[in-house]
Amino acid sequence: MEKQIRQISGLTNLPDKGVKNVLELLEQGATIPFIARYRKEMTGNLDEEQITTIRDTSRKLAELEDRRESILRSIDEQGKLTAELQEQLESAESISQLEDLYLPYKSKRKTRADKAAEKGLEPLAATIMSQKRQDVAQLANKFVDPSKNVHTADEALQGAGDIMAAWINERIAARNRVRRLLWREGKIESKISKGKEAAAEKYSDYFDYSENIRRIPSHRYLAISRGEKEGLLNVKLVIDQDIAMQQLEPVFIGSEGETASLIRKAMKDSLKRLMQPSLESEIRSELKERSDAKAIEIFRSNLYQLLMAPPLGEKRVLAIDPGFRTGCKVVCLDGQGNLLDNDTIYPHPPQRDTSMAAKKIRSLVDAYRIEAIAVGNGTAGRET
Repeated sequence: MEKQIRQISGLTNLPDKGVKNVLELLEQGATIPFIARYRKEMTGNLDEEQITTIRDTSRKLAELEDRRESILRSIDEQGKLTAELQEQLESAESISQLEDLYLPYKSKRKTRADKAAEKGLEPLAATIMSQKRQDVAQLANKFVDPSKNVHTADEALQGAGDIMAAWINERIAARNRVRRLLWREGKIESKISKGKEAAAEKYSDYFDYSENIRRIPSHRYLAISRGEKEGLLNVKLVIDQDIAMQQLEPVFIGSEGETASLIRKAMKDSLKRLMQPSLESEIRSELKERSDAKAIEIFRSNLYQLLMAPPLGEKRVLAIDPGFRTGCKVVCLDGQGNLLDNDTIYPHPPQRDTSMAAKKIRSLVDAYRIEAIAVGNGTAGRET
């Protein structure tokens, strides 16, 4: 718990004590409005937005820890958990980092690389990747074995290429380079699904649409996603393949010659068939999360404006938020809802300063020519 509190405090720049008490109150079933209004002394006067940030950050950290434990358990059960890998997993700070580390150990259906490995072609792939030998054809001939369904040197090289493509996809440095490129220069493209022109009329703006991932507004991304979910749009992320290959070259190419040519071929295959699709899923998930958060923020802002509209029209209002021990909060607003004054009165036990409270109310009513008084209907409402 202490570690979690320190993490949340560091990520949110909120005090440890406030974070600790908010987490405890949430665990007890308290709601965010209740904590913000009635537990100010415990949280250090944190508002609803700060409390929500603490809750959401706590949930994300919990998801990260659950995934970390699941991955550690899975790799350990496979007997492949080394001290170095465990340290890397325990220091990972995001889900994407964890998933990149887990990728080589993730159970999946048999791939082309798996089938090639069963044919004994991993040593050939490793030799090509090392780029220490250039007699590729001669080398590949040694792996021709009809009993393993490898009839020619070309078949051996094809299988080795499949293995290399898998290794390239699993290299964290390579994935990070392509991931950054997608975020920086990638585009989202949408096209109308064949034969759906009439049904998709409301998505006509996206029948042949392209926009940079970094710049697409939340409402546009959500609209495109809805069209895709309804089967009316085909959506994909695209990057310049030549630039992506240039990003991968420094990671894998250390010489020139036939081996470098085969590695480039495997890089191209890995990029198109393995790496880009998996990174696209990751990035689109993050885009969806960001877009949802932005949409909620806009909705909240619009709702705030609606709720803050003067219910009596343009009248000067004195509003009282009742309370016993903490007193009654009093504000005066002009006809446009702007704050004119605020104060606190204590007409109820334990202070019972009724005469001073009455004097203050009369003074505010006269000073600001108040036309209406609003009294909250919560605790101490009837007494006030």
